[in-house]
Amino acid sequence: MSNVLSTASCKVSLFAKWFAGIGLLIMTAIIAMQVFARYVLNDSPAWAEQAALLLMIWYVFIAAAAGVREGFHIRIAVFADSLPAKLRHVVLVVAHLVVVFFGIAMAYFGVELAQETWQHVIPTLGISRGYAYVPIALSGVLITGFAIEQLIAELRSTEVKKLWN
Repeated sequence: MSNVLSTASCKVSLFAKWFAGIGLLIMTAIIAMQVFARYVLNDSPAWAEQAALLLMIWYVFIAAAAGVREGFHIRIAVFADSLPAKLRHVVLVVAHLVVVFFGIAMAYFGVELAQETWQHVIPTLGISRGYAYVPIALSGVLITGFAIEQLIAELRSTEVKKLWN
């Protein structure tokens, strides 16, 4: 994989992890504020629950995409690691191809879902329900790109440089 693409991929992954981390912090602050308002002020804001849910959808999908690049996504490595080198290589290539196609499906159907729900409004937020589904498409695009990077590295018998070792 070219150094430019690898560097760009690394930066996108780093951005995704920061985005997810900041989203988690903001969601936690909203929930804390909601609990305080409900039990101390006896007046919980109506928008807090939906805002926290929307943030969670965004940061979970974006973090999942970064997980594909960084290798912290759910997978069963014990099986692949126990195989002979040639067979392990084939299994990993097939696994990366499956993830590529899964990412493409997420992108396609995420766009379709966002379009179908764009006219629906989240009442407490006053924004389109489609915003809850945009991260599915965005994550699909990122997952596809990161999986292709992993696939190319596997075909070249190299490794994707992780943000940490």
